[in-house]
This record gives sequence, C-alpha cells and structure tokens, in this order.
Amino acid sequence: MENQKRLGASAFLPLIVFLALYVGCGITFTLMGVENPFGMFPRHVALLAGIAAALMLAPKVSVTEKLDVFCQSMGNSGVMMIVLIYLMAGGFQGAAASMGGKDSVINLALHFIPVTLLIPGVFLMCCFISTAIGTSMGTIAAMAPVAIGVATGAGLNPAIVGAAVIGGSYFGDNLSMISDTTISAAQGCGSEMKDKFRMNFFIALPAAIVALVLYTVLGGQGSGTIEAGAYSVIQVLPYIVVLVSALMGINVALVLFIGILMTGVIGIAQGTVGFFEWIQAIGTGMSDMFSISIVAILISGIIGLVRYYGGVEWMVNAITAKIHSRRSAEYGIGLLSGILSGALVNNTIAIIVTCPIAKEIGGKFGIAPKRLASLVDIFACAFLALMPHDGGILIITELAGCTPLDVLPYSFYMFALIIATCVTIQFGLLRTPEEKAAEKEMSVK
Repeated sequence: MENQKRLGASAFLPLIVFLALYVGCGITFTLMGVENPFGMFPRHVALLAGIAAALMLAPKVSVTEKLDVFCQSMGNSGVMMIVLIYLMAGGFQGAAASMGGKDSVINLALHFIPVTLLIPGVFLMCCFISTAIGTSMGTIAAMAPVAIGVATGAGLNPAIVGAAVIGGSYFGDNLSMISDTTISAAQGCGSEMKDKFRMNFFIALPAAIVALVLYTVLGGQGSGTIEAGAYSVIQVLPYIVVLVSALMGINVALVLFIGILMTGVIGIAQGTVGFFEWIQAIGTGMSDMFSISIVAILISGIIGLVRYYGGVEWMVNAITAKIHSRRSAEYGIGLLSGILSGALVNNTIAIIVTCPIAKEIGGKFGIAPKRLASLVDIFACAFLALMPHDGGILIITELAGCTPLDVLPYSFYMFALIIATCVTIQFGLLRTPEEKAAEKEMSVK
C-alpha cells in the first residue's frame, strides 16, 4: 500500500490540471478578446477538476481513505486560521469603507501631494493607502483615475504615473497586516505577522527609496492643481490602530475585531453610517473574501493529497538535490512563488500553493519562517506586478491609453524590490542568530 502512495512527480497532476484549465482557458479567452477571460472557467471549477484527478491517482488506495486525507488537510487549524483572518480582514475593510475611512485615507493622501512632484508624490501616497487598506487592486482602482487624469492635464507621461501607482500599490499589498497575501504567507510559513512585516520592511524600504529618487529625477514636474475631497483624521484612526496593534504582536484576529468595532463607534457617532448599514458592510466585506477562502481550503486539500502521494517529498528532494546551499534554496523558493503567481495571475493562490513546499525546503536549510514568508510574498507580488496580463496593469493601460510595454520600463519599485531581495539572498543578509548557527552547522557537515 505504501508503494502506491509514492507517485513522485505524477502526484502534482491535480495542480497541473487546475493550472491548465484555469490559466490555459484564461489566456485563450484573453487572446480571443473575451470580457473577463479568467472568469470563463472559474477557478473553483478548475479546482474541482484537480480534485477529481487527485482522487483517480493511486487506484489501489480506497477513495474513502483519499477523501479522509483531503478533508483533514482542508480543515487543519492553520488553514482555518487563514480563513478566519481573511473573513475578519474583509469585514474590517467593508466596515471602514462604509463609515468613510477609505475615502478619508485617499483624500488625506491627495492633500499632501505637491503638483510639482506629482509622480513621486503619487508613489508615496499609494504606498500609504495600500498599507492602510491592504489591497493593491483597491488602491489602483481608487488612485489610478485621479493620478492619470491629473498627470495628463499637467502634461506628464501617463505611463510613468501608472507605473508609480502600481509600484506604490504593491508596496502596501506586500506589507499590510490586512492584506490577503501577507496573511497567507505568514500563516502558511508559520511566521508571526509582525516578524514577517519587519523582514519585508527592511527589504522594501531601500527599494522604495530608490524608486522615489528615480521618479523624482525622471518623472518631470507637473503644473496645475489636484482636487482632493474632504477627509476626517478620526476616520483614518482604525487603520492606524490595526497596523500599530499588529506590530505590537497582538493576535491579528483580535486586532481586526477591535478595528471593526472602532469603525462602528466612529461612523455611528459621526452620523456617516447607520447601525444596520455598518452591519451590512461588514457582511459584504466578509462575503468578498468567501471566494479566496474556498480557494485556500480546496488547494490545501489538494496539497494534502499531493503530500500523501509523496509529491512534496519528491519535489523537495528534486530541488535540494541540485541545491547545495541556503542561498540556492532561497532563490528556488522565490522563483517558484513568482512563476506560479505570474501563471495563476493571482499572488495569493501562488503563496498558498508555495508555502507548504517552502516550509519543507526551509526546514532542510534552517531558514526561519519569517524569512520564508517574506521571500514567498515578495516574489509573488513582484512577478505579478510585472505581468502584462495582471489586473492592475490592465486598469492602468486602459485609463492611460498606453500598452503594458510602455509602463514596464518605469516599474522602478518592482525591479528594485527584486534586486534588493536578491542582494539579501546573495550576501546572506538579515540572518537571525539561529539561522547563522544552523548555516555554520551545515557547512561543517
């Protein structure tokens, strides 16, 4: 029976089926010019096809036993914690938006952008907004029309403005405590959110500074004025409390619950939202997270079967057979996450798929969970942001009337982030004392 479970590379057939159906159909319909091409073959249905393929493998093993493994993997405590945090983050985002918090964050940012430094200002403001609201797409959707409209009126190159919007938006997506990518990477790799944040921050900050300098030098100076709406500092307070509390090490689910309560107290006290409107907004925000929650659960079940069939062990052995150092292990983990992200056109799913494999490889080479979470998240976000078929770039090119090839040369932050991460890998930077000890021990062996 045990030999029936050692399927090696063929254990990954369920994931290949999922990728082929979801990504293959998405690319095909994109080339055909169909609206919402990746929605033509929904990822949940593609995952069901992958599950069917998984159950057909190892025919001498009973279906009941396979389903037991699948269900246990779907329902393990780590996956359920990810789902809980997803739902809480969605509820917080919906509640904060309903009482005016999201608009206040955006308008507060716009008030501080000097027109003469429009492009670096847009980049900084997108960094701030995306870190506050935890979504790159939300930031792009909110800022792109304003930024590109002002840039066009000021006679600036809309492509470079669009690149600044995308870069700043992914800065926060990669760092925010309420971002689904951060949640997935930290929980999936077994890291504390605050530790993963600090690791990412020390890599992202130099990249952001480089991008800011380049946008200042190459962006040009605009003319005219930026029209920003009204904002309330107190409406921004829940975002600040969530960020600071999470960095202090307080349980993220508790932090988000406190944030949700704050949005209700502030919104009802100010009269910007009624009680039942607030309740409905929480429900809508949580509903928005149902899709990615189900994807996380189903993929975890498939990964459980892949591991049961010996696939993860095979991949770890195959990778580590060609990897003889921690450095090459980190490059391998990063590339795996980045390639999956670009193929899936979804960094969160790529992270969910990569984390179990990253943990196995990291265990062999003494890589700390926070480092694994940082690598998986950074490469998933950076690669996706550079894909011409990413949703963010599609929004930008539509608004700016340009092509992805016009935008990509100005994606200074994304390129700088990849380079900064590779520098830390190449020169062994940001090591913990435990990692240094493990590396020394391995070199002795």
